[in-house]
Amino acid sequence: MTDDEEVMQIVHGRVKWFDPSKGFGFIVSDDTEVDILLHANVLRNYGQGSVADGAGIVVRVQQTQRGVQAVEVVRIDPPEGVVFPLADEAGQMLGADILALPMEPARVKWFDKGKGFGFANVFGRAEDVFIHAEVLRVSGFADLGAGEAVALRIIDGRRGRMAVQVVSWEAATRGTT
Repeated sequence: MTDDEEVMQIVHGRVKWFDPSKGFGFIVSDDTEVDILLHANVLRNYGQGSVADGAGIVVRVQQTQRGVQAVEVVRIDPPEGVVFPLADEAGQMLGADILALPMEPARVKWFDKGKGFGFANVFGRAEDVFIHAEVLRVSGFADLGAGEAVALRIIDGRRGRMAVQVVSWEAATRGTT
């Protein structure tokens, strides 16, 4: 075991805030007395370019000269206490029903945070899949970039296919969803 591995520990916390344009944010945890720095590169290594404020997060941390920093994201969970935003479209689907849907690999076509929605293309299918900003938020994301690889759980809504969960491609391939 190296010295670096000896000083790293796993910490459970919540995202205090994260700003993709600044390239960092902070995590709060009962396991530490100070906020934990979360750098955009560490988040990108997990497969996400953003994370929602209030999202649950499990990270490996390391004490540095500048304070406690996350060095690896292990898991991201949606913010607690959120209500499924598309209840009319999804009918009476429960969380277990959503998790039973297959993951479909997709690439983000575009997402406009200001408009509150965007679209993705599922590999091998012609039609677009609608992604609502609230679905993104309850999935633990703050934003998506064009061309970003994701995995989606999808339902057929009144106006076409729509995502009910968004997962980073890396997390989906690791089976941590």
